[in-house]
Amino acid sequence: MKEKRVIEYYRLCNKLKDTIRTGWKVWNVKKSRIESVAEHVYSTQMLAIAMYSEFEYDIDIEKVIYMLAIHEIGETVIGDITEFQMSKDEKIKRERDAVHNILGNLTIGDNIEEIFLEFDNHKTKEASFAYQCDKLECLLQCKIYDISGYIDINDPKTHEAATKERSLDNILNGDSPSTTWIKKDLAKNIFDDNFKKVIEYTLNNMI
Repeated sequence: MKEKRVIEYYRLCNKLKDTIRTGWKVWNVKKSRIESVAEHVYSTQMLAIAMYSEFEYDIDIEKVIYMLAIHEIGETVIGDITEFQMSKDEKIKRERDAVHNILGNLTIGDNIEEIFLEFDNHKTKEASFAYQCDKLECLLQCKIYDISGYIDINDPKTHEAATKERSLDNILNGDSPSTTWIKKDLAKNIFDDNFKKVIEYTLNNMI
């Protein structure tokens, strides 16, 4: 029944409004209300629109927005899992299995799953752009939490997270937590020149 499928899919995705981003809990962000996965999804879409507006990209922006709308739907089933909880390969498998099951009841589920897998592989120009938006959004949110005073490096729980991510030495030597994370992601060489410009601006300015 079509009506039932619509409601079931909506109810499932609605869970992301209450699914808190695990990474911020691991890092002991001291804010009464931490970002949800649904808020992250929205922010990646708005970031994509801004990047597309201000820089010249030969991409299908509507497809990018679609990708970002669905890129976290697997977390409605498996939750927001960090790298400390399971291996990357195991997380990918569990998430892809979850997405396949979630979309199985929708008439165009196969088409949506193809777009999800395209994003997950981030090899096409749209998927690469969307992937960079996803990563940049995390860095921007981190900077906002950091400069707002919500990350207390002197707290033992924060120390523990910094130690696990091998970030503690950098922080203790003068870098802020957000500066440390931003520099680490820049070193991974996953961003194109335009994204690098935005990241460099983020490093050197209040946002």
